[in-house]
Amino acid sequence: MKKLSVGVLGATGMVGQRFVALLADHPWFEVTTVAASPSSAGKSYGDAVAGRWTMPTPVPATTAKLTVGNASDVSSIASQVDFVFCAVDMAKDETAKLEEAYARAETPLVSNNSAHRWTPDVPMMVPEINSHHSAVIEAQRKRLGTKRGFIAVKPNCSIQSYVPAIHPLLSFGPQKIAVCTYQAISGAGKTFESWPEMVDNVIPFIKGEEEKSEQEPLKIWGSLEGGKIVTAKAPAITAQCIRVPVSDGHMAAVFVSFEKKPAREQILSAWKEFAGKPQQLSLPSAPKPFLHFFEEDNRPQTRLDRDLGAGQAVSIGRLREDAVFDWKFVALSHNTVRGAAGGAVLTAELLKAEGFLQSK
Repeated sequence: MKKLSVGVLGATGMVGQRFVALLADHPWFEVTTVAASPSSAGKSYGDAVAGRWTMPTPVPATTAKLTVGNASDVSSIASQVDFVFCAVDMAKDETAKLEEAYARAETPLVSNNSAHRWTPDVPMMVPEINSHHSAVIEAQRKRLGTKRGFIAVKPNCSIQSYVPAIHPLLSFGPQKIAVCTYQAISGAGKTFESWPEMVDNVIPFIKGEEEKSEQEPLKIWGSLEGGKIVTAKAPAITAQCIRVPVSDGHMAAVFVSFEKKPAREQILSAWKEFAGKPQQLSLPSAPKPFLHFFEEDNRPQTRLDRDLGAGQAVSIGRLREDAVFDWKFVALSHNTVRGAAGGAVLTAELLKAEGFLQSK
């Protein structure tokens, strides 16, 4: 099978590096173009990331030789690829304009950025949960006046641990959710070397994160109506997001009240049996199982369990009845794999399988 040619925008940053690492041996996609800010443009990718490569594996040899392009040179980059992944570090309004420019240049864009998460005809996808939202792309193309160009986005990394655990329980009518997320420093694009203040420290504030944690799940659980995604009205979610001294992996402590309180066996069965479209289609990056429940009292643990399913699985533990809510549990996901670049790659795989991504 001929691989699709892929560009990575913002390729020199931490999430961009994760895209490059994940795509190094991908069976469907091949990175043929890397782009970043003007300060990196013109350098080889290897030179551009020298001294700041943060991945555990070396820079892929073929990508290291590529010359970094200017991400803002839309016509040049778009002419070289079938579609792009976006992880640029720009102001939100600038990112929104750039992403739409690629779409209008008939180059589909799958974004890690937040600029278009609330655009009503842009699908914000956790592929196992709302794969059907891809149907809104046709309405988006009509608005943009494109035949193949469109934008799809992945949601905030903070919700990727607990929303997948709640989703199989929707039939029991979750009414209220309280969640506290304990978020790794890579979510801020940092390492302990670049952020020594985080060693032996906890910071009880991450700008904008609590609003995203409370609101984005409602778009994911929303309905398609008239060419737009209409946000769900429930459940009500309250969140606190805390930065903790961990390199990778976001953990969530979750409390849920239901309309119809399920039995423990019903919850465990729902988690065990759940599989989304990526698993049904056996997409290359789809973890099997998607949800992994630990019976041990001290699991999941960030360092031990964040890499389950090559970092694409969600692990859950400590399911207990609660004195205020009905049930409580903890959940864990890898924030730069499932929560960022890996989630976007899985989204692109789904979109290719559904015919939205094709060779030019």
